[in-house]
Amino acid sequence: MPDFLHQATILVKGARLFAFEKIIRQLQQQSHSTVLEIDLEALVHNLNFFRSLLLPQTRLMVMVKAFAYGSGLNEVARLLQFHRVDYLAVAYADEGLQLRQGGIQLPILVLNPGEESWDKMFAEKLEPEIYSFRLLAQFQQAWLTFGASFPPPAIHLKIDTGMRRLGFLPEEVPALIAQLKPLLAQGVKIASVFTHLAGADEDRHEAYSRQQLALFEQAAQALAQGLGVSFLRHALNSPGIVRFPEAQMEMVRLGIGLYGIEANEKRQSQLRPVGTLKTYISQIKTLLPGQTVGYGRWGKSEGPTRIATLAIGYADGFSRQLSRGRGQVWIQGQAAAVIGNVCMDMTMVDLGDIPAQEGDEAIIFSPTHPIQDLARRLDTIPYEILTSVSERVRRVFFMP
Repeated sequence: MPDFLHQATILVKGARLFAFEKIIRQLQQQSHSTVLEIDLEALVHNLNFFRSLLLPQTRLMVMVKAFAYGSGLNEVARLLQFHRVDYLAVAYADEGLQLRQGGIQLPILVLNPGEESWDKMFAEKLEPEIYSFRLLAQFQQAWLTFGASFPPPAIHLKIDTGMRRLGFLPEEVPALIAQLKPLLAQGVKIASVFTHLAGADEDRHEAYSRQQLALFEQAAQALAQGLGVSFLRHALNSPGIVRFPEAQMEMVRLGIGLYGIEANEKRQSQLRPVGTLKTYISQIKTLLPGQTVGYGRWGKSEGPTRIATLAIGYADGFSRQLSRGRGQVWIQGQAAAVIGNVCMDMTMVDLGDIPAQEGDEAIIFSPTHPIQDLARRLDTIPYEILTSVSERVRRVFFMP
C-alpha cells in the first residue's frame, strides 16, 4: 500500500450494484472478517432531524465518547466537523488528544479529566468538566504550574441536580463562586454550566426531570450573578431534546440519537439506524444425533443437525449471554439460533433448513434487524451493545 494511504480514511462512494466492497477489501489491512458497517448518510439524516427540533440560536454539542458509541471516533468527528456542529464531548483526555491529532479543531469538552493530563489538555485547548472541589483544586494547581506556557483555558461546571453521580450540589454554589473568582481574575473562562437529567427517557420521571431543570436554572443564575459572567447552559440529552423542547437553553447535547436510537421511542420512525454488524460462516458441519457442540458440551443435537461456525465471539462484542439459544443471527433472511456457548472468537448456530454455504453473511443487527431487539434479548440497552463492539472489528464507512 502506498505510504500516503497509511492511516488514511478513504470514502468509497457508490451504489451497491457497483460492488465497491471488492475495492474496500483490497484497501483494508485488518483481516478480521467481522465488520461493523456505518451508514454515514443515515448519521447525517439523524443529525439533521435533531437539528430540526432546535431553535435557530440553540447550539449543538455531540457526544463522541466511547469511540463515538462504537462507530469510529475520528471518522464520525470529521463528519460532524464538516457539518458544523458547535462542540464535541469525550469521556477522557486521550480521546480528545486523538481528535486533535486527527485534525479536529472544534471545541472539545472532556468529561473526566485526569490529573496526569492537564498540561496536554492546556496545550491542545481541551476543555475540562469540573465537577468537584477536589478536581477544581487540581485544576488550579495545574494552571499555576503550567499556565505561563498556554493561553487561559475554558472550563465547564457540572451541577448535580438529581443524577447523584458527578457534580456540585446546588447548595455548594456559594462556596464554588468564592473558589472560582481568583481563577477568573487570571483569565480562566467558564464556557458552560450544565446538568444531566436522570430520567429524560421515561414518562414516569417527567415531574422529577422538571424539578431537575428548575434546580439547574436557579444554580446557573446564582453562578452568573455571583461571578458577573455569562456562559452557555445545557441540560438536555438526546431524549431530553424530544421531551423538553422548551428547555433547550443555549445548547443541547446529542448522544445516542445521532446513531439512530430514540430512547423515548416517540420519534424512532423518524430516525435511521446507522450500524450493521455482520460476520461470515467459517465452516459448516453436520452433527449426528447426540453429538455436542463447544465448551462445556452445552450444545447437543437431537437429530442430524447442520451447524455453522461464525467468525465472531464475545471478544468482538457478541455477548456470551447469547449462548444456548438465547441469541440468534440472520442468514439468508432467516433466523439461526446460537447452539452451545459463545466462544471468545467464534459462535456456533443451528442452521436448521437454511440453505447456507461457507462464506455466507450472518447479520447480528442491521436496519432490518434492529439493535433494540438484540438489546431486549440481553435485557440491556442499545448503548451497551454499540459500545461493546470491539475495536478489532473493522469499521466500514459508506454513503449509499
